Amino acid sequence: MRKLEIKGYGYVLPKETVKFKGGIRYKISGDETQLGIGVKAAKKAMENAKITINDIDCIVSASAVAVQPIPCTAALIHEKIAKGTDIPALDINTTCTSFITALDTISFLVDAKRYKRVLIVSVDVPSIATNPNQKESYELFSDAAAAVVVEYNENGSGVIDGMQKTWSEGVHFTEIRGGLSNYHPKNYSEKTKEEFMFDMNGKSVLKLSKNKALKMVDDFLKKNEMKITDIDMVIPHQASHALELMMKKLGVKKGKYIDIFKDYGNMVSASVPFTLCWAFENGKIKKGDIIMLSGTAAGLTTNLLLMKI
Repeated sequence: MRKLEIKGYGYVLPKETVKFKGGIRYKISGDETQLGIGVKAAKKAMENAKITINDIDCIVSASAVAVQPIPCTAALIHEKIAKGTDIPALDINTTCTSFITALDTISFLVDAKRYKRVLIVSVDVPSIATNPNQKESYELFSDAAAAVVVEYNENGSGVIDGMQKTWSEGVHFTEIRGGLSNYHPKNYSEKTKEEFMFDMNGKSVLKLSKNKALKMVDDFLKKNEMKITDIDMVIPHQASHALELMMKKLGVKKGKYIDIFKDYGNMVSASVPFTLCWAFENGKIKKGDIIMLSGTAAGLTTNLLLMKI
C-alpha cells in the first residue's frame, strides 16, 4: 500500500442553478471563471487541512479542459495562491477521470517521499462548451471545482492499487474537435461553431463502457484478492442517469455507492473529487474504510482506484 492520507478537501459550486427535467445543474455566471472557482476550492482544501501554501510542495491540476493552451492550468493556479515560491506545478489529464489518474500517479511520488504534501485541483466549466442543439449532453453537465490535500502518513491509510485502461475504438464518441492544432481557431465561423462545442454519442459510450468496465472491475478485484462486498463505499464518476444501472451490473448494492447525479449532474473532472468531498461531509465514509474510486472518460478511458481512508 502506498502510504498517504487525505488531509483536507474543498469544493465550489457556481451561484447560478438551472433546473432541467433530469435535475439541477450549476453554471458559472457574472465574474465567475474556471480559474476563479478552482482557486477557491484549493484555498478551501488547505483551510480544511489547517495548512497554508507554504506546507504544500507540489500543485497538480487534474482537469479535463485547460484554462488556456499554455501554460499548464496548475501554473495559473500557482500564480494565484503560490506566487513568489518555486513549488512545482503540473497538469495530469485523462478528461473526466483526471482526478483518479492524478491521485494514483501522485501516490507513488508521495510514498517515495519525493513530495510530502500535494494539492490536487479539478475544475471544469462545461456550460461554456456544451451544444444547446444536443439536448442529451446539454442537460447533463454542471460546472464545479473540487480539491484535496494528500500527505505522506504512516497511520495505515493509503492507495492499495489502481488500474487504468483505454479503448480507442471509442475515441470519437466524446470529443471537442476544435480549438487547437487539429481544428485551429482560425477555422471558427458560424458554420463551423459546433466543431468547437462538446459532442457526445451517449449510447455508444454506454455500450462500450458496459462491455469493457464489467470485466475490468472483476479483473481488478481478483488481482487484489477482493470481492465487491469487501468495499465499504464506491465513489463513482457521476456520469449520467445510467449510474444506477452500472452499479447494479457490478453487484454494488444501494447504500454502498454514492449517487448524487440528479442534484449536481456530471461535473466532468470535478465529479469524482466532488463526490468524495460530499461523502466525507455527509458521513458516508470514515477512517479505516476501503473505498473504490471509479469512472469512465473520453478516450474511452476507464479508471479504478482502491484506497484505505
